Amino acid sequence: MPTEPHTLSERAVGSHRLIVATYAVLTLAGLGRSSFQVLTKFDEAPLAYALSVVAASLYLVVTISVALSARKSARLVAVVALVIELAGVLGVGALSIVRPDLFPDATVWSQFGMGYLFIPLVLPMLGLWWLRKAPVTS
Repeated sequence: MPTEPHTLSERAVGSHRLIVATYAVLTLAGLGRSSFQVLTKFDEAPLAYALSVVAASLYLVVTISVALSARKSARLVAVVALVIELAGVLGVGALSIVRPDLFPDATVWSQFGMGYLFIPLVLPMLGLWWLRKAPVTS
């Protein structure tokens, strides 16, 4: 059965929901972990814990903007946030390997997200791919 021009297939809707749900879980986990780290032991690894706050904040922005990505303004925010996130994962990932002394405690982006099964590396690429394929309705 053919789909209408601006409707999403069931597969696309499922992919969208999975991306949003995964970002929601990362947001909750990141906010919880980074809040605890900053409140209880920030002096032990300030760079790592500050980056954890940045990552969790980006995950929140991505969760909301990708969820609302049918809107042009939300889509733009999502693309910018995903590009920043990908740059962060690549930059922090490389830096954590070259200069591990800067990261006495790992961040979600350390070693390209290895501690999180590389989900932080793959997810922004999937998000950008999905945004490229999905129609804009408003």
